[in-house]
Amino acid sequence: MRGIIDVGGGTRDIFGAGVFDYFLEYGEAFDRCYGVSAGCANIASFLAGQQHRNYEFYTEYAMRKEYMSLDNFIKTGSYVDLDYVYGTLSNSYGEYPLNFEVLKNNPSEFIIIAAEANTGKTKYFTKADLNYNNYAPINASSCVPVVNKPYKIDGVEYFDGGIADPIPYKKALDDGCDELVIILTRPKDSYRVGNSDKRMAQVLARQYPKAAELLEHRAEIYNIQLDAVKKLEEEGVATIIAPKSIGKLKTLTRDIDKLKSLYRKGLVAAKNANIK
Repeated sequence: MRGIIDVGGGTRDIFGAGVFDYFLEYGEAFDRCYGVSAGCANIASFLAGQQHRNYEFYTEYAMRKEYMSLDNFIKTGSYVDLDYVYGTLSNSYGEYPLNFEVLKNNPSEFIIIAAEANTGKTKYFTKADLNYNNYAPINASSCVPVVNKPYKIDGVEYFDGGIADPIPYKKALDDGCDELVIILTRPKDSYRVGNSDKRMAQVLARQYPKAAELLEHRAEIYNIQLDAVKKLEEEGVATIIAPKSIGKLKTLTRDIDKLKSLYRKGLVAAKNANIK
């Protein structure tokens, strides 16, 4: 069984958008798709067959203050307005609707990773949890702690899946995948440093101590999982697609020229990966 994982990474995941657009161009398909944070948006458009859709989000819509801004944070407690991104823009009446019917009928499974804010448990949503004009699980998976207040679904609060299971290769293997493609948004040999995570965790701990514990150890978890998937690559089970460099690009960068360059790097990296 063939699976693909997109680990997200804010607007830097325009790299992943490039990878998926290349796969759409050449008809690549996967049995199971695992999305973390921004990776969920890339996968949703991929399964909906909408080539270039996410490119528009990263290079046009993300520049709007309605998308992310200090004004949003002051007014709502969330820097990124997830309902604007996955509602106002993506619903059937939006500027660039997600083709939900195609997504729903795509035979590929779609697993969306989020973290329960109060328990720290990992939540694996599926395509069945998505509904017409309601993409709440994607919002939940993309809800960065401290930058955003938790996203609530059926009374349960969630944060970004990257603090719970940043590279969900174990879940994919447990689900029966014996061939994996893993999209990273930082170089393959780049390990996370947790200094900023620890500072943010101190703030988060006041209200969400379990989620704060995850955030505090996110770098450690990511680095352990990175070593594991690199070993899987050596064994021929996984193919890692990652940029060779990202410069000093931050998670929520709005440098259009650098974003466009990273997208092109995604296209090239997908081609060079020679997935069969």
